[in-house]
Amino acid sequence: MNWLDGIINNINTFFYSKVLIIVLIGVGLFFTFKTRFAQFRLIPEMFRLLTEKATIDRSGKKGISSFQAFTVSAASRIGTGNIAGVATAIALGGPGAVFWMWMIALIGGASSLIESTLAQVYKVKDGKMYRGGPAYYMEKGLKKRWMGILFAVVIIFTYGFVFNAVQANTITIAFEESFGFNRLVVGIILSVITGIIVFGGLKRIVGVTQILVPVMAIMYIAIALVVVILNITELPGVIALIFKSAFGFEEAFAGMIGAAIMNGIKRGLFSNEAGIGSAPNAAATASVSHPVKQGLIQTLGVFIDTLLVCTATAAIVLLSDAYLQGNAASVNLTQLSLVDNLGSWSGIALAIGVFMFAYSTVIGNYYYGETNIGFIKESKTGLLVFRIFVVAFVLFGSVAKVQLVWDLADLFMAIMALINLVAILLLWKVAKPVIQDYMNQRKQGKDPVFYKKNVPNIGDVECWDEEHHAEEKVSGS
Repeated sequence: MNWLDGIINNINTFFYSKVLIIVLIGVGLFFTFKTRFAQFRLIPEMFRLLTEKATIDRSGKKGISSFQAFTVSAASRIGTGNIAGVATAIALGGPGAVFWMWMIALIGGASSLIESTLAQVYKVKDGKMYRGGPAYYMEKGLKKRWMGILFAVVIIFTYGFVFNAVQANTITIAFEESFGFNRLVVGIILSVITGIIVFGGLKRIVGVTQILVPVMAIMYIAIALVVVILNITELPGVIALIFKSAFGFEEAFAGMIGAAIMNGIKRGLFSNEAGIGSAPNAAATASVSHPVKQGLIQTLGVFIDTLLVCTATAAIVLLSDAYLQGNAASVNLTQLSLVDNLGSWSGIALAIGVFMFAYSTVIGNYYYGETNIGFIKESKTGLLVFRIFVVAFVLFGSVAKVQLVWDLADLFMAIMALINLVAILLLWKVAKPVIQDYMNQRKQGKDPVFYKKNVPNIGDVECWDEEHHAEEKVSGS
């Protein structure tokens, strides 16, 4: 299989060093300037919106709140990309890779705002809940169902199967190294738990993630803060090392600037998913009064993922010498670094943390696949087969060597991003007046409410008319 590894690696090198870097940064900068740096100037608004309650329909049923939709997307974002991915980026690209991960998040925040706003605009009613995402705005906004189906197929394979195999693999490796547990046994347990949750539906997914995600993020950042405090005098040197290495000014990493950029972009995109088209699937489920509200919430998710959680891992790794030894390049590098800083107990704590991070990601990934199955064709049989394959890939990933799977994940992630970035660029003509409508209402001191009649040539929009708003009211109003 070495020949296949070589082919995929060459394709990935072409995508990430030539094509995706231009498109990803170019589109991100376009939206950054067009929105007048909205991803930065509206940060206070993002935190305000995070506490908004969901709407309640006439029957008294509560929808999914902004925070709940945020945790579903965070469940997919915050996973092995933050622990194993960051360590891998440093091992292969040097400390400078962290800088480029930051840059991708800061620029990509604007793309995240656009894609999640569009997901809200073109969402559809699914019983008492909502469903949407890139496939939906490609069909309804661009009038290109073929493009939506192509994207749906790619995301189903990437998130439903490949990414879940990667997450399960990371869990079993961490538990094998820390506790000596048999990977197959752990894999069987993971598969059973996955089956129980994915056959329980979206409400169960939301219920699990809104508890799991905040807890695991707080615990992990707390451990990283302990490491930083214990090594506070070394922190300025670490920060300087990241910046110097990013531009090849650090002698030890002078020849790695290309590797730093490529690995920073590759692992940054895998971690924060800005512009890739995954988070909009969760964003569409929220019951909000204006599409931009959820766009801003999802942008906050990008920043929390990379600037907090990924930076926490970078601090753990770079405040140790383990990354210079070259005998670890994934989750085991983070484990070695923690043990070096805090002692052997921390490796066990990280194994538990990896389980929480990676398992919540499996849950979020599943939902992305489910909503795109529904886009292609509403089929109970198709959904059943998909769920069975999700559980099977969790078991497969638990025991497999997945270097090829990681490479395939990078390849399909790049394809997803390219399709989605082209779509949201073409739909800027819709996103622009929607964002302007929100800002105008905020300037007037209003709680923004969106009506599709306010935006001409908006396309096939199912929600956002008077009837839509009449069916729901803001909780507590």
